[in-house]
Amino acid sequence: MNSALPENILKTMLMTWYAIENIEEIDSPSVLLYEDRLMYNLQKMLDMVKGDSSRLMPHVKTNKMPEVIRRMVSMGIKNFKASTIAEAEIAAEQGADSVLIAHQLVGPKINRLGNLIKQFPKTSFYTIADNPASLEKLNEEAVDRGIVIGVFIDINNGMNRSGIEPGPGLEKLVALMPHYPSVQFKGFHVYDGHLRDTDFKQRKHKVEDGFKDVYGYFEKLKTNKTDIRLICGGTPSFTSHLTENDRICSPGTCLFWDWGYGEKLQEQEFKHAALLLCRVISKPTAGIVTIDLGHKAVAAENPIDKRVKFLNLDNYKLRSQSEEHGVLEVEDWDSIRVGDVFYGIPYHICPTINLYDEVSVIRDGEKVTDWEVTARRRRIRV
Repeated sequence: MNSALPENILKTMLMTWYAIENIEEIDSPSVLLYEDRLMYNLQKMLDMVKGDSSRLMPHVKTNKMPEVIRRMVSMGIKNFKASTIAEAEIAAEQGADSVLIAHQLVGPKINRLGNLIKQFPKTSFYTIADNPASLEKLNEEAVDRGIVIGVFIDINNGMNRSGIEPGPGLEKLVALMPHYPSVQFKGFHVYDGHLRDTDFKQRKHKVEDGFKDVYGYFEKLKTNKTDIRLICGGTPSFTSHLTENDRICSPGTCLFWDWGYGEKLQEQEFKHAALLLCRVISKPTAGIVTIDLGHKAVAAENPIDKRVKFLNLDNYKLRSQSEEHGVLEVEDWDSIRVGDVFYGIPYHICPTINLYDEVSVIRDGEKVTDWEVTARRRRIRV
């Protein structure tokens, strides 16, 4: 612990769960990953589906780390969702049984999917499609390689980001599937990430209301296609979808948790496992301190007041950020020193993790190692 800190601050830090004994060994800005809290969240996720890991297809876009995926695999969680080829690759390397790339593939990515399938024969890879042209391209790739590509039809049930809406267009697309003999219809993928009401009952009502048409059609299809599956939602709708046994859930943020979901999803009892570490680098004028947490160090897609919440600082306001600087307006200016450490919860952890090459792993109040954020790169080998 930094002996230069005032005694009252030292005592406060020693009483907190996030305090780190060898803090001076950790550079800033950086991400701190508390291993015990990560493991708590993984177990909590499993407990929520009553230990049935087949109900889970966690999204790896939040963590992007082989070490995290390895821990999930060791707990029996072996099916994953990914956004990029790189994320799918690291999941396969860690022993994933299956990976769904939940991003409609275009251009060279279709060929890269073929490479993945060839390079990792023990892992089943799937992707999504919402139109005949994409099915045609995937079928061509599969025919050229002598393989079969599993495809989930992507459903738009209100988010209006991707997918095909329930109705005649969807029925026509399903009917076209047999025309692509090297593409295998695996089921539906439905992401309802636009539903984030703080009130759980209201959110659940909206989730289920938006799911009626999808679910009805899925049940109808399943009478003849008993092996199709329904992959649903993300972290916000996790607590809704888990109540239906034939839905596979895809939470991801809950592994690390963040300020945004902690504020909105209060029925979900996950712990903050990833924090930002920053330091005071200047006190340029009375009432103002500058920290080394610029918008290159924390997700900046939200307004300035929704980027980071500090745990060991009261009565402050983040006034501005530039690339490597954050400017704080503080009340207790006299007691703050250049070099002081602040611990913060990011509002959105997923893009924040993507800003870092590695995270500092904290165990029993000490940094013990670093874990590489491997899949922040778009291409690893495949």
